[in-house]
Amino acid sequence: MPKALWLLVVGMAINVTGASFLWPLNTIYIHDILGKSLSVAGLVLMVNAGASVIGNLIGGYLFDKIGGYRSILLGISITITALIGMTLNHSWNFYIIYLTIIGFGSGIVFPSMYAMAGSVWKEGGRKSFNAMYVSQNLGVAIGAALGGLVADIRFDYIFLANTVTYAIFFFIALFGYRSIQANPTIQSTVLDHSKKIKDHTKLYALLIVCIGYLLCWMGYVQWQTSIATHTQSLGISLKQYSILWTINGALIVLAQPLISYIVKRYIKTLKAQIMVGLMIFIASFAVAGTAEQYTAFVTAMVILTVGEMFVWPAVPTVANDLAPKGREGFYQGIVNSTATGGRMLGPLMGGILVDLHGMEMLFGVLMGLMVIAIFTTSIYDRKLKVQRGIQEITKSA
Repeated sequence: MPKALWLLVVGMAINVTGASFLWPLNTIYIHDILGKSLSVAGLVLMVNAGASVIGNLIGGYLFDKIGGYRSILLGISITITALIGMTLNHSWNFYIIYLTIIGFGSGIVFPSMYAMAGSVWKEGGRKSFNAMYVSQNLGVAIGAALGGLVADIRFDYIFLANTVTYAIFFFIALFGYRSIQANPTIQSTVLDHSKKIKDHTKLYALLIVCIGYLLCWMGYVQWQTSIATHTQSLGISLKQYSILWTINGALIVLAQPLISYIVKRYIKTLKAQIMVGLMIFIASFAVAGTAEQYTAFVTAMVILTVGEMFVWPAVPTVANDLAPKGREGFYQGIVNSTATGGRMLGPLMGGILVDLHGMEMLFGVLMGLMVIAIFTTSIYDRKLKVQRGIQEITKSA
């Protein structure tokens, strides 16, 4: 990999490490320490995710206008300002405000990081983005593990650790990214693609896939929210809970070759890959729903991670395959927005269900959502097959 990409990979890992001090513990802090209900915690996290969506769109737009270096520094500056404020005052009202600003600022950073990664190693193709994906999960593993250790000492130190880590990221970006030459015109965002899409069949197919993708994320995010507080009620420590995310990140990094071999050898289509992952998600929620001991949650997390490794890379690939030439960015924007939408709606849904009906109902609903996702995945390309059949008949005639 080029040196510039290594700098971006290291920066991404440190960025996500800092964020991972806080995000796995957000719901625990709001519910157990600030004394708010899970419904309220879900609403706060929904606002945070909504701010991140806006930040993503603006970040892509700014990349086009002022370049990646300035966009990244702006996003980091906004985030680190909020983190300093949160470190000094993390009472309820200020926590909401700062968490929203953090979502917005960090949202600005990600599009430019990925756009620069693609620009500095064009001949690498998907390898640039795979490297960034792996670095993110490495950051999750390290940050979650350290976050649990820090929280066990004193929860307040989490905010300081997040701020210090992000400050390191700021200096890497300030001095390391200045010389990176990136062509802003390659960055494509939803804001750039307001023209009417002519191939409605492919667009509708993607939207059907994204219905299942949305439901997946609504389920997945429960591990960071409702399931997180559930583990606390069972006497599982913050350190142990954080280790679950360390396992998640480490497994994604280490098991990539094995999953790639399985997909290449035994799973012939992207549809089959997604459906296998969804069935694995169901198994994970079934295990978590009956778990009372920490080892059972570890098992559920391992199963969840395997399912994630099947589903998460497949959906953007489907979007890439469906996208008409020149519309790749727009289609990927739909996928990214869907994932963030799931992260917005999931905490609120989970909080309300647990507050009103308990954890047993939540796990039942989550497995039901995965069944719906399997159905939508199974039918998304039905009209495409009909369309191809008509085209073949027309050609032969």
